[in-house]
Amino acid sequence: ACQKAGIEIEVKAVTSSVFFSSDVANPDTYPHFYSDLQMYTNGPQQPDPEVYLRQFLIGEVASKANKWQGRNVTRWQNPEFDEIHKAVQVELDPIKRTAMCIKLNDLVVNDQVVIPVVTRPIVTAVSNRLVCELSGWDNNTWDLANWYREA
Repeated sequence: ACQKAGIEIEVKAVTSSVFFSSDVANPDTYPHFYSDLQMYTNGPQQPDPEVYLRQFLIGEVASKANKWQGRNVTRWQNPEFDEIHKAVQVELDPIKRTAMCIKLNDLVVNDQVVIPVVTRPIVTAVSNRLVCELSGWDNNTWDLANWYREA
């Protein structure tokens, strides 16, 4: 279908040990982002999206100068985003702060920096009466069917 529309696609699979490597000389690590489109499976790990949204700041652009350590691997730059993000960090009113975070998300999505396709929600429970087996090999809900709460 893409070829009929005049779009050429080259799929390049990179092993995870290379893709997520910190080798600054390797062009196949994810911070280099030398493609038009790249798939990610990340998202905010906490309810407050401010930390997650930091990755789109101009000061976080990944480059040779910072040894590809910047979190902004798309290298998208938008001064309006930076200005709003700076205000989010000091806004105490939760209603205003939420609206500002939504605006930041809208800027990223509407500029097509990321194209959200699917989210894999992470469920977390905290209780001093919750009994469950924790494992380092999988997510924290791998054994959810066997969780129970002590009286």
